[in-house]
Amino acid sequence: MAAASLRPLLAAGDFVVAPGVFEMLSARIADRLGFKALYLTGYGVSASHLGLPDAGLVTYRDMVERARTIAQGTKTPVIADADTGFGGLLNIRHTVQGYESAGVAAIQIEDQEMPKKCGHTPGRRVVPLAEALRRIEVAVDARRSKDFLVVARTDARASLGLEEAIRRAREFARAGADILFVEAPESEDEFRRIGEALAGSAWLLANMVPTGRSPVVPAERLKSWGYSIAIWPGAGMTVACAAMEAVFRHVREHGSTIGSPVPAWDMARLHDLVGFPEVWAFERRYADPPS
Repeated sequence: MAAASLRPLLAAGDFVVAPGVFEMLSARIADRLGFKALYLTGYGVSASHLGLPDAGLVTYRDMVERARTIAQGTKTPVIADADTGFGGLLNIRHTVQGYESAGVAAIQIEDQEMPKKCGHTPGRRVVPLAEALRRIEVAVDARRSKDFLVVARTDARASLGLEEAIRRAREFARAGADILFVEAPESEDEFRRIGEALAGSAWLLANMVPTGRSPVVPAERLKSWGYSIAIWPGAGMTVACAAMEAVFRHVREHGSTIGSPVPAWDMARLHDLVGFPEVWAFERRYADPPS
């Protein structure tokens, strides 16, 4: 199962770049490209599945079923967003066990108040540290295997400052978190300071959101500052939306795709991605009448 393969990669010192996936086309494309992990983005699921903003509106059932489909339909370890755990401490335990059973490699739990908001939007507030620590303690205790990793995210930078965010992350490590995620540093220097302050506490994750609140930092620089993972939640969504808008506009204006400047796969490649060759092989073996 994919859940068994992320810890050894991190323990070996591999730097993990994880693109954001949100449905099976994005997941299968990324899976084929040889990434060491995939990141199931809550923003992406909320947007693609519900057409709603990442503002605490996506439910546990929405996320766990999407996580199960992607984890079982790919070979790459999946790091899955779980917001605040979708409720109280009992809900967090249920969420952790549900995600683990779904086959993902790691679950992300954050310290925002409910309903949470996207980490690169204004108005985020966090719960008191003691409450945040209980979330992480419950998550760590709820998992069945230590190969299922707990990512502890803090959004304290926005409202309480960088030092408080670092302090919270350090306490999350003491509570048993495997991976620490300080959301939305506002400069490269802040990324560096986080890396230096938390070195050796746990593996560190950086969130790369072009045009968001944080600068984009190359993987090699992040690694030199002590990070082990960089996630790119919006990398696929943003270009997919741009491409779809462009080709749809071309069709509206010209009445066909002829002459469209937007790169496109042919149907044979799309058939291959979704698994039609397996269907055809099955039909040749079982469905076609014997000659």
